[in-house]
Amino acid sequence: MEAPMKGQVCVVTGASRGIGRGIALQLCQAGATVYITGRHMDTLRATAEEAQSRGGQCVPVVCDSSQESEVRSLFEQVDREQRGRLDVLVNNAYAGAPAILKNIKKAFWEIPASIWDDINNVGLRGHYLCSVYGARLMVPAGRGLIVVISSIGGLQYFFNVPYGVGKAACDRLAADCAQELRRHGVSYVSLWPGLVQTELMKEVAVKNDNADDPLLKQLISNFSSAETTEMSGKCVVALATDPNVLSLSGKVLPSCDLARRYSLQDVDGCVSPTQV
Repeated sequence: MEAPMKGQVCVVTGASRGIGRGIALQLCQAGATVYITGRHMDTLRATAEEAQSRGGQCVPVVCDSSQESEVRSLFEQVDREQRGRLDVLVNNAYAGAPAILKNIKKAFWEIPASIWDDINNVGLRGHYLCSVYGARLMVPAGRGLIVVISSIGGLQYFFNVPYGVGKAACDRLAADCAQELRRHGVSYVSLWPGLVQTELMKEVAVKNDNADDPLLKQLISNFSSAETTEMSGKCVVALATDPNVLSLSGKVLPSCDLARRYSLQDVDGCVSPTQV
């Protein structure tokens, strides 16, 4: 089996489930050594076992992205074990799903102000922390790719105010980091998956089957044709193996556009649909 990323070292945060898990599976299938993070070793081991069955190597590391000391320790481990090599970092960890589900369809003044931290501590601040420590390995090597998982919520209202502001900030994080990293040969992009069959979206669809909100109704009606979690992984592999990826640095990249650019098909044989 072709292994276009054999010898490359990757970190995927929040890879116990959902999109992060799908990305880890595809990176291992491409032959990479992949460090995956999450808060619980049991679920991380399950992902690592499946990922290694595809090829490559998968190293589970318990890491809470809200704790800088744990993030620092993660990248010190990669530095030590891989002799300073890091080719790809995927910032995916996200802890806001329970708060989103609990408060869906409520206005921002009707819910606890603390939802801001629930959504944007791990989901934004943690991405910045990982970007700092990841870049410290990539810049000296003069190469590397950082991907932040964002969404169309950065462009239009989706779920709630803190969610949209956080996703818009992720897109700006990619743009501004790319500005400073470009001269060092390191790329930074924001990836927008389409509607994805994650555990969160399944719960949203079930709980809002009779929703009257137009966006929720559209989301639910399109759920059966949504991307699998591995489509994002295919996108990351395509970017990581593109010799001209630096030309995309700083950009927002919807999965449907990448599917056309790289002629990608989802693992179920479908071509990635347009964004919600």
